Amino acid sequence: MLLTPFPARFTARLTAGLLAALASLSASAQTLPPEVDALLARAKVPREAFAAVVVDAAPAINGRAAPLLSWRAGSAMNPASVMKLVTTYAGLELLGPAYTWSTPVYADGPIANGVLSGNLIIQGRGDPKLVMERLWLLLRRVQGLGIKTITGDILLDRSAFAASTQHPGDFDGEALRPYNVQPDALLLNYKSVVMTFAPNPGSGSASISYDPPLAGVRMQPGVPLSAGSNGRAGLAECGDYRAQLQPDFADPLRMAFAGSYPAACGEKVWAIAYPDPASYAQRAIAGLWQEMGGTLGGQVRDGVAPPGLAPAFEMESASLAEIIRDINKFSNNVMAQQLFLTLSLQRPGGASNEASREAVRGWWQGRFGAQNGGPGNAPDMPVLDNGSGLSRLERVTPQGLARMLQTAYVSGAMPELMASLPISGVDGTLKRSKSQVSQGWAHLKSGTLRDATALAGYVHTPSGRRLVVVGIVNHANAPAARPALEALVDWAVKEGSR
Repeated sequence: MLLTPFPARFTARLTAGLLAALASLSASAQTLPPEVDALLARAKVPREAFAAVVVDAAPAINGRAAPLLSWRAGSAMNPASVMKLVTTYAGLELLGPAYTWSTPVYADGPIANGVLSGNLIIQGRGDPKLVMERLWLLLRRVQGLGIKTITGDILLDRSAFAASTQHPGDFDGEALRPYNVQPDALLLNYKSVVMTFAPNPGSGSASISYDPPLAGVRMQPGVPLSAGSNGRAGLAECGDYRAQLQPDFADPLRMAFAGSYPAACGEKVWAIAYPDPASYAQRAIAGLWQEMGGTLGGQVRDGVAPPGLAPAFEMESASLAEIIRDINKFSNNVMAQQLFLTLSLQRPGGASNEASREAVRGWWQGRFGAQNGGPGNAPDMPVLDNGSGLSRLERVTPQGLARMLQTAYVSGAMPELMASLPISGVDGTLKRSKSQVSQGWAHLKSGTLRDATALAGYVHTPSGRRLVVVGIVNHANAPAARPALEALVDWAVKEGSR
């Protein structure tokens, strides 16, 4: 469902303004702001590794077309997680802000006296946020049907997404990091185990609780406190508590710790991606069903819902407008990939990255091609991989991203998209931003890989002017150049107020 376009009487004026801005972006060859240039040099990043655009968000309305800054604006750059802007805006336009994901649940057999004589089927359709609390509610609704015992199996239908050959450690070898979790039509709790460590100085130990409970996995209930740790010391004595625990996750059927826990740390929460993601959903559902007092005659396994069987109920997700707040504010990779795959959910053979890439290419062509030379001519087409930015392959030009953000600004999706972005110095991934000038004045998506760092979004000025800012660094020292990007945003606030 494409959102209603901007009113027709304004279309020509806005298109002309955007085209004029594009021409200015392509032609402009400015020098960098001195403070940005100095911070790039301090980070040992050459100017040629930096690309940026600062331009009015709505040039036709503001009467300004020329950008405040355009530096290598046509260069194809790896934007890291800033690519989530493309995925979320495409999602808002193609699916609509009120779109929700449903998870149908089927009872394949009669229910009598608390017993389902047959199988229970849970069919995943890509819900990005089927976390433990909502999984508990789903199983509680099953019990609300009068089911306490299932004589058959619990079948998990994952057929909505095409099978993938990707593995969690493929990107950087960190398979236990939650940011590397792979998408799944039935994604439960991000395939992660959340461990909570609570010190009890009186007993000399720290208890460990695990969510969700995983069937068949032995989980160590506690660890001793570190020698001499009395709980009155400051957090400075906490140190690297994870290393002190000496975790052993090599065996997926055993979560163990050979070390100790410093009481000075207080309560800590540590989330890891389960070492055997293929069995995570089965173990989580079996463990939670048992914990809730349910019994199961068979097993939890993969399966497919029988054709023609009506669902007993459907678990609805939050709306897309709410989901993209998690995706953008906290840069949730797997949620972004779930949304990206959803863009091709209705295509035969199940959703796939290739089908979703084609869907975004078609959307970009239709949205920007006619504005820039007619059909068949959509410049600055982004190169997508999985839509999350967790990729070495994804590319976008700053001028292409700026044009998309300008178009979004005058679209019906603007309030939802802007509200999903971290606010500089206030929340999300920019909560710890050290910028003083732009604090609270910028809604920006950030992105960082080992060789890429970026910021892009909207900047508001005290004069009431609103700007689009895009800054991307691709270099081995890219993470050290983050202060240069923050200086670019500060410069935009000051320059835009003149």
